[in-house]
Amino acid sequence: MLPEFANYLLQLTLSLALVLSICPLTGTFLGKHKWMQFARSLAYAQCLCLCLAYLLLAYAFLSNDFSVMYVATNSNSQLPWYYRLCAVWGAHEGSLLLWVFLLSIWTAAVARFSRHLPLAMVARVLSVLGMISVGFLLFIIITSNPFLRLLPDFPLDGRDLNPLLQDPGLIIHPPMLYLGYVGFSVAFAFAIAALIGGRLDAAWARWSKPWTLAAWCFLTLGIILGSWWAYRQLGWGGWWFWDPVENASFLPWLVGTALIHSLVMTEKRNAFKAWTALLAILTFSLSLVGTFLVRSGILISVHAFAVDPSRGVFMLIFLVIVIGASLTLYAWRVNKVKTHIQFSFFSRENLLLANNMLLTAAMLVVLLGTLYPLFMDALGLEKISVGPPYFNLVFIPLMSIILCFMGVVPLSQWHHTSRHLVTKKLSIMLGFSLLIAFILPWMITHVFNPWVFLGMSLALWVVAVTLQSIFRKTKNFIALKKLNMSQWGMVTAHIGVALCVIGVVLTSENSIQREIRLSPGETTTVGDYQFRFVGVQDLTGPNYTGAKGKVVVEKDMKEISTLQPEVRFYTVQKMALPKTAIDANLFRDLYVALGEPLEPFEKGDWSMRIYYKPFVRWIWGGALLMIFGGVLALLDRRYRHYLGRLKQVTK
Repeated sequence: MLPEFANYLLQLTLSLALVLSICPLTGTFLGKHKWMQFARSLAYAQCLCLCLAYLLLAYAFLSNDFSVMYVATNSNSQLPWYYRLCAVWGAHEGSLLLWVFLLSIWTAAVARFSRHLPLAMVARVLSVLGMISVGFLLFIIITSNPFLRLLPDFPLDGRDLNPLLQDPGLIIHPPMLYLGYVGFSVAFAFAIAALIGGRLDAAWARWSKPWTLAAWCFLTLGIILGSWWAYRQLGWGGWWFWDPVENASFLPWLVGTALIHSLVMTEKRNAFKAWTALLAILTFSLSLVGTFLVRSGILISVHAFAVDPSRGVFMLIFLVIVIGASLTLYAWRVNKVKTHIQFSFFSRENLLLANNMLLTAAMLVVLLGTLYPLFMDALGLEKISVGPPYFNLVFIPLMSIILCFMGVVPLSQWHHTSRHLVTKKLSIMLGFSLLIAFILPWMITHVFNPWVFLGMSLALWVVAVTLQSIFRKTKNFIALKKLNMSQWGMVTAHIGVALCVIGVVLTSENSIQREIRLSPGETTTVGDYQFRFVGVQDLTGPNYTGAKGKVVVEKDMKEISTLQPEVRFYTVQKMALPKTAIDANLFRDLYVALGEPLEPFEKGDWSMRIYYKPFVRWIWGGALLMIFGGVLALLDRRYRHYLGRLKQVTK
């Protein structure tokens, strides 16, 4: 009876979402305050119903209820309980339920933490979020219901969870990624509400910015967790390979980054209001595009859900309705948005605008590389593959220019910037960056690499100018306390970008890879390290068997680590999967992936991959620093003070 009750909850939630999307919005046009106030109650009720439905699906997995089709397809009685719990979002239907559940949480959060905003604005925002919920709930109920039964005949055991997903990455990566995807719906809803009300001003930007920052932080965390997961799980030693599904999450991140900077301009200078609203629409639209690409069945990827392509038709229709309606509203209202701020050509406003244009251009080249093969295939033309060579060729130059702008913007000023003063300060920082970028890589590798020199120069340039801008504002260490949290967030995030760039450059250019055959007792050298293969032993897990290797790592005749890579054979899915072993520190990873036993088998020879990955941790460390910068900006007390003043005014 529990799955049937969960079905009823989904239908009840759809009814609540329909009322939420219509009633409060109608109240704003008719001036009905009770209708507008009803929006908060509807948001809370919708969240409660979806929470109960989600818990019922989780219970079905934990109790091994294989009469539920989704459980029978994605679980097994031998699967550990924590993977059974995470299998709720391990495939198409459950991941969509997680999507709409998180959307209901964001909707309830807006209802709870926007009490001091104008009632009409909150009603419009919640109505827009209700409309999005309606679309996804219809999709779930009509095409992707996770509570369908296999009655009267159902299997005694399940087909097990995809072995690729039986990893700690499954526990944290999808929820964080979805919190980012869905979180941008709030920024979208604020933009649409502002367009409906004809109020694109600094206040709207100030209300929208914290929600946008929170969504950006979650999406960034989800992306780096996916990178870390692929690095550990796939056994190829890479942290990013321009997979179409990876690109699907990167697209809204690029435009979301531009949106955050554009909100700053609108909030502080009341400038570029129309551009900011357009970025909010594009960011959420790209989140929907990413959802469509992953769930439509048109992509072939280790990340994609293999589903019936007919479901993609529903998603495509929903995508066209949302994007088409929002852009139509934008085109109708944008002519009424005028900016009267005057500023010179060389000013912070124009520099930030140029940076945003570059981020948008970077998004477009990634989008083109992702969708072009699909268009060619749809037209029946020659099938082509767009891989890393294309993306590296067009994306890296754009990011290099963006890094240059990141070094100029912190020293610029609003309205007008003295070119002579900025040029003088930048020339000193440029000389310093070039010198350190030449010395440091030479000390590490004793080889001059022009690409490493270029990347290090840009990264150090960003760090040096960012720090100089802070000391220029404070003059001394005591005055550092006067900086607000948004300024500290900017400094931290920009330094995080620089560290990430250093990690990418040094890892890409200085990694060493060996694919080798080793017998027990044999040793191979990779970089400054010796890897001695001891042998393998049998391995037995809860739902798999396999082999566990033992590799002793030495340097300068001293043992520094023992690595135990595995090859697991999942008995139900009949799939073999490597589990890598990694010895990591701040400056390098030693990475071993076990391959296959080789003939003659009695000798115990195995194939394996061994990698030396310098500074690879700096990629994820830099990204974490970027997230920390976003969190610092969220903690800026100016938002609390503003809400306090607004509360007094509304009283």
